[in-house]
Formats: sequence, structure tokens, C-alpha cells
Amino acid sequence: MKVLLAPILSAVAMLAPMTGKAEPAPVPSTAPATDKGVVLFDGKNLDNWKAYDAGGSGEIAVKDGQMIIGSGESITGTIYQKTKDLPLTNYEITLEAQRVEGIDFFCGLTFPVGSLKTCATLVVGGWSGSVTGISSIDGLDASENSTGHFRKLEDKKWYRIKLRVTPESLTAWINDEKMIDVDIAGKKIGVRPGPIEDYQPLSFTTYQTTAAIKNVVLTPIAPK
Repeated sequence: MKVLLAPILSAVAMLAPMTGKAEPAPVPSTAPATDKGVVLFDGKNLDNWKAYDAGGSGEIAVKDGQMIIGSGESITGTIYQKTKDLPLTNYEITLEAQRVEGIDFFCGLTFPVGSLKTCATLVVGGWSGSVTGISSIDGLDASENSTGHFRKLEDKKWYRIKLRVTPESLTAWINDEKMIDVDIAGKKIGVRPGPIEDYQPLSFTTYQTTAAIKNVVLTPIAPK
């Protein structure tokens, strides 16, 4: 069943943080909407997602209302197919994720920053499970730039994750704790060179790790 996204979505400013040029207004989304935003994953199917095999990738499935990203030889992930219907800035993505088993990041959330061609990745539990941060800013990945936090995250434990994207900054919370708040004005934003480039502009990925993800919602926010 097709549901039109609330009119607020078409009114959200689409400002590219690097150029200041306006992006075209989005067309109405066919993703299911709630009073709080757009449900990107409804726990029932992966109709709006497409798995991509980076070479030795694991399988993607739905089980018990969760998106299960299976462990592969390197990166495993799935790409959202209707990003052009969504705001590219002034939005928040909320979700819950857990590392079921593995040794590395269980939530690689790649997302657009003002443009479908300008993206970054929120890495949760990378670099042998210890680093959470944004890749990349001014060519530096999460283990090298100011967003990187070194903290072990437990297996089989749900973590609430929220990412906020505005033309001025990128902000992220884990379990209501603000982990990242970085000014991006005048900075070069891009994903880390390598396989993750194929998962732009909006996706979930893991590295040699099985993850479970649920309750994925994108909510437009008012521009400053």
C-alpha cells in the first residue's frame, strides 16, 4: 500500500554543506510514514532495500522483526533504494542495533550529507570492536579524526542509535549519550575509500560481523 509522506518533508531545506546550493525538492515518498517520520525498515520485509555483494559478503534476511546482516569475508550490507525521496539534510535517523557475533563494526550507517554524491558513514564498534565515529572528514576516518571514541561495545546487547544531519554539523547518540558533535562547515565530507563506496548513499553494513537492526526511522527536522 502506498502512503504519501507528510507535507513537512517537501518543505525541509535541502542545503548542501559544502556548496550552499539548494538541492531539488524531493518527490513524495512511498515509504510508510508515521507521525514521527518515515519508517525505513518495517520489520516485515526488505522491499525497499537491496543487498550488494562486495565479494564474499554474507546474507541479508528478516527474522523476528529484525534485519539480520550476516557475517562475510569482508563487508556485508544492504542499500536503501528510495533515498531520492528523502531529505538529504536536516534529518535524524533512529534505530536499534546489536552485534550478534563477530569482531568488528555491527552498524555502518552510510548516509547523505546535503547531496546524494556527498556521503559519510557512522561506524559503531569498528577497528576490532573498539571505535565509534564518522568516516571520513577531511580525508581522515573515524579512527583518525576528532569524532572517534574508543569504547568496547558488548555482544548481544541492543544499542539505541540516533544520527542527526544538518548543513552545519553531524551529531550522534548511543543510548542517549551524545558521542559525536562535529562542525562540518567548510570541511570535506566523504566515505572511506574502498568497498564502502559501493554502498552509497544510504545503507547498513558490517565487517566480518553478524548484526541485528530494527526500528529504523528517518525524521525530518526544522532547519535553523
